[in-house]
Amino acid sequence: MTLRIVDQPDAASAGKAPARNPGFPLDLDWLGRIRMNRSALERRAATIGTRRTVKKDWQIAWLLRAITLMDLTTLNSDDTAGRVERLCAKARHPVRQDILAALGVGQLRLVPAAVCVYHAFVETAVRALEGTGIPVAAVSTAFPHGLAPVDTKIREIEASVAAGAREIDIVIERHMVLTGDWPALYEQVKAFRKACGEAHLKTILGTGELATLTNVARASLVCMLAGADFIKTSTGKEKVNATLPTSLAMIRMIRWFAEETGVEIGYKPAGGIASAKTALDYMALMKEELGTHWLTPHLFRFGASSLLTDIERQLEHGATGRYAADYRMPMV
Repeated sequence: MTLRIVDQPDAASAGKAPARNPGFPLDLDWLGRIRMNRSALERRAATIGTRRTVKKDWQIAWLLRAITLMDLTTLNSDDTAGRVERLCAKARHPVRQDILAALGVGQLRLVPAAVCVYHAFVETAVRALEGTGIPVAAVSTAFPHGLAPVDTKIREIEASVAAGAREIDIVIERHMVLTGDWPALYEQVKAFRKACGEAHLKTILGTGELATLTNVARASLVCMLAGADFIKTSTGKEKVNATLPTSLAMIRMIRWFAEETGVEIGYKPAGGIASAKTALDYMALMKEELGTHWLTPHLFRFGASSLLTDIERQLEHGATGRYAADYRMPMV
């Protein structure tokens, strides 16, 4: 498996929006045909990190690509405008220039896919990223629990879009999945999609709280039918966040959806992806299940806050043969 360094997107293409998902009618017959075999998915997922590895220069290329797939994120209760500005400064220059030069790619214009913040900091992030082409994503709809009146959640989406957010990460109400209230989930996500306007919609399923992989798969389909441009595993606040078996269930629904509708939906694992090795496993999973075509910011993202630090350490090791201390690559 190889990804060429020269294929890295530049700042302009990183902010380019793919075609929107137009949405489709809710198909309960299709929903009823979905069954996920947990043991089979777990066996398949267990092979990802053992059968496929990338080494040396190819690993460096994959890690450089991984940076372009990140939504650099700060979603802490103690966030400040200063912290968001520092995160945006890191987004402008995610890897030290001396490391890139030592790797022979000093000319590379490397940027993450987006910067993700709370609504309160959207305007701050938009100002800090002006001229970079890096979009701002906002978490909305009463993140992380999603339990607020629908009108309130819609107003929050509209406010984030008005403030300059080009992507909106919404959270679904998990009880709708647990009780099988698929029409309610469909109508709510459809309303969120309408409120987004031209901004792209990512739906967070909270997969660690959905009980079964069949529930995860069915919720994925309902969100895609309702017009979601991405489906995302987690808020990062649940006890169980992104896992490879869960990702496999969601990715196979994306493939099935594309086969049936011709529409390609993006995938975003989030929560607990903190090491370069883990990121490579997820990239290998995407390549094997959906193809290299999906390894672009338009169709695959990492929800990450600390992942970049480890990737930068791995890149410095590739350039110098030595691992740097974490404090040499501060995020904020």
